[in-house]
Amino acid sequence: MAREASVERNTKETEIKLKLVLDGSGYSDIETGVGFFDHMLDGFARHGLFDLCVRVHGDLHVDDHHTIEDTGIVLGTAIKQAAGDKKGIRRYGSCILPMDESLVLCAVDLSGRPYFAWDAQFTGEKVGNMSAEMVKEFFYAISYTSGMNLHIKVLSGGNNHHVAEAMFKSFAKALDQAVSYDPRITDVLSTKGSLE
Repeated sequence: MAREASVERNTKETEIKLKLVLDGSGYSDIETGVGFFDHMLDGFARHGLFDLCVRVHGDLHVDDHHTIEDTGIVLGTAIKQAAGDKKGIRRYGSCILPMDESLVLCAVDLSGRPYFAWDAQFTGEKVGNMSAEMVKEFFYAISYTSGMNLHIKVLSGGNNHHVAEAMFKSFAKALDQAVSYDPRITDVLSTKGSLE
């Protein structure tokens, strides 16, 4: 059974269509109107081996806030839907990923309970044409709409582009690990018998 989800969300600020396939090949087709954000989402798909198609029409004449935050909301919703009942999956995933001089830790728990921990900062207001502060807002939105415990910590900083890219790639690797199957897990990995 394919683990995938298609989500559409329309507001006065954004119109978003997104399709996610968890058991993909790393294919992406992304247009958000924010070039650096497209680059980050492409890295997420490629390094997590997810298939991701995204179309966003947002109020970029205001700024990039709604476009990026709302994409996080929709991606989080898609992750939750695609993961389904979570039977047989590892639930936890983590990755410490180097990107040249930068080193980022990401850990996830698909517990069904949202929590977001962030220990990072950028040295400039922009990364490419994307507001640096929106990196945090994007991951916050994912954690809360997917019901995911998500920790991101910069262990060693440096170039802002490298830091952001390490965040997206480490998140991809951690999530891929968390949604992967373990044949020893026959139900959900929880003493409660539920991951909600």
